[in-house]
Order: sequence, then C-alpha cells, then structure tokens
Amino acid sequence: MWLTHKLNPSRILAGGACGFKHTNQYPFMSMGSCGNQPLFKDGKGCGSCYKIRCTKDKSCSGKAESVIITDMNYYPVSKYHFDLSGTAFGRLAKPGLNDKLRHSGIIDIEFTRVPCEFPGLKVGFHVEEYSNPVYFAVLVEYEDGDGDVVQVDLMESKMARGPATGRWTPMRESWGNVWRLDTNHRMQAPFSIRIRNESGKTLVARNVIPANWRPNTFYRSFVQYS
Repeated sequence: MWLTHKLNPSRILAGGACGFKHTNQYPFMSMGSCGNQPLFKDGKGCGSCYKIRCTKDKSCSGKAESVIITDMNYYPVSKYHFDLSGTAFGRLAKPGLNDKLRHSGIIDIEFTRVPCEFPGLKVGFHVEEYSNPVYFAVLVEYEDGDGDVVQVDLMESKMARGPATGRWTPMRESWGNVWRLDTNHRMQAPFSIRIRNESGKTLVARNVIPANWRPNTFYRSFVQYS
C-alpha cells in the first residue's frame, strides 16, 4: 500500500545515526534517507527499505526509487517524514531536472515499505572501535528482507579454538544498528551471533567473529535471510 507524506533533501553524513559504513558505496550507493521516529524507531528501523515516488511537483518523474533508512531526523513535518540524500532526491526527478526538484524544498511523496535485497552479499558484522575483551560492540549490516534488527545475541566459546558454550547472551542496543555487550569477565572468542528481525525471523552466524578478532574490522558471515 502506498502512503502519502512529506520529504525534503538532507545532508546525510556517512554512517549517520545508524552507524552504517561507506554509504556512498555498494549496496547503499548514496540512496539513504533520514527517517522521523515512526521510520527510525529509535534505531530499530535502521536498514529498512522503502520505495518512494513523487508525482505532484512538475519536476517529478513519477518513477519509484528504493531508499534505505540510514539516519534520523525528528523534524515535525508530518507523521512520516523522509529526509533524503541529495542523490536520492535527485533520482525522483525527470531527466535533467534533478537540481530543480532538489530546490523545491519539502514535497509530497508516496511511499511503501519493501523487502531489502543485497545481491551477492551475506550479513556482515563490523566490530566497532574500542571493543576489547570485556566490551564488545558490533554493527550489523546487509540483511535481506526486513533489513532491520530488533535483537542480537552472542555466544562465546569455551576456549580459543574450542566448542561454543551453548549459552546465548543478549546484547544491548547501543545506538542505531550497533549492539554491545559489557561483561565482568574476558570474553572468549570465536563468537557466534544470532540476530532477529522485526518479523521475528532469526539467523545464526556461527563463529563469525574469529578468535583473533580486532576492533574496527569487518567480518562477513555465510548466512543471509532467504
């Protein structure tokens, strides 16, 4: 179902309030958007995908384009409010009218939520800077389907190269799509990570974080929502 609401061009910073990296590269390709609270959902809307189109402005192409929620903007324009990147805003325009549409300011759009698709990618985990043996923070990226994450759990190993403990420990949402675990002991990797999306579907990445993990490093799993 398509809904009608407002949007305006935004100055989205790389990562933004969701923490995503390299949003100017594949698969984001600068097609990100800030979302107000009903879209951002205190971070649990990060990574959600939408089709949007504009038809009322003379510069609008009427063609639907896909955007991903990568940031927040609580500006009270309407119930649902998209703050698009300049690239995404321009893609809604007729050929040659990109700048003219961007200068239109706030415009009405139609939008609908759609499944995310990241061809060729598996779910990825970026170990955040300042992670250490008693504090572990990870950014979750590239989930097909819902695109979002509402719960993350971590399983330690018994020893550096031994079997997993079999116990899942809930992580806490730190900010955006970054989840953290603070402990009173030195955590033992490799770590398995379990994620759950808004639809309630779970996915387990076994031993995705190796024993010799390092902060500020990206680790790709072998799993993806089908």
